[in-house]
Amino acid sequence: MNLFDQKIAIIGCGNLGTSIANGLLQMKGFQASNLTLTKRNTQALSEYEAQGVHVHNDNLQAAKYADILILGVKPFNITPILKEIKPELDPKKQIIISLATGVSLEEIFEVIDKESTTFRAMPNIAADIQESITCICSQNADLSQVTLIQELFDAVGFTIPIDENLMEAATVLGACGIAYVLRFMRAMIQGGIQIGFDAATASKIVNQTVKGAAELMIQKNMHPEEAIDKVTTPKGCTIVGLNEMEHQGFSSAMVRGVIASYEKIEK
Repeated sequence: MNLFDQKIAIIGCGNLGTSIANGLLQMKGFQASNLTLTKRNTQALSEYEAQGVHVHNDNLQAAKYADILILGVKPFNITPILKEIKPELDPKKQIIISLATGVSLEEIFEVIDKESTTFRAMPNIAADIQESITCICSQNADLSQVTLIQELFDAVGFTIPIDENLMEAATVLGACGIAYVLRFMRAMIQGGIQIGFDAATASKIVNQTVKGAAELMIQKNMHPEEAIDKVTTPKGCTIVGLNEMEHQGFSSAMVRGVIASYEKIEK
């Protein structure tokens, strides 16, 4: 199965859906005419229409012609949307992907044919620049279909297949997590301004620092503490700053935030 031959529809194309669309459209060899986006307010998607993407508000039409159907709607809209498009779903030919947080495959199969090839996927908004981390799980998918969906999300970053019972945890670390990192970056910028930098310069320094730290972990396959040890000299300014952050509850606040987000999804 070749991704470039697949007709892909994203139903309910909000922030995450448009991020995936942007990533696909940047992929060399991907044809805009193979992509359909639906949204109530189609004017918000006019820039995609100008690129040759099919844009409309008819979910049934999108479902009818799609080989891969991505549901980008809110969790409470999954069941109504599935009921709406069910008449046009072909369990033998189509792949359905839900991006909805907290909606299990079991709940999806309460509405659609139980033989349908169905995935759950959790990318993040960095798909916009092809730097997302996406966790996926599936039911009724063969190896070629799993490979195809991995290829799709690899087009917008990096993909990890996981067990479904970890999907909510993946949402917290991968999707909520990008907001945690951005809030940390904002705080660093604020600190930088207080010690003398203008906002633009502080942002440049922080952005590259965070990018460099992430690339260091990825390329060197290091544990964060190993890298921290390289910059915490005895009686130095780094260890003083780290200790003050820990005294103020930095690590515990982060862990508690992760757990709070997880508990919210699990309710």
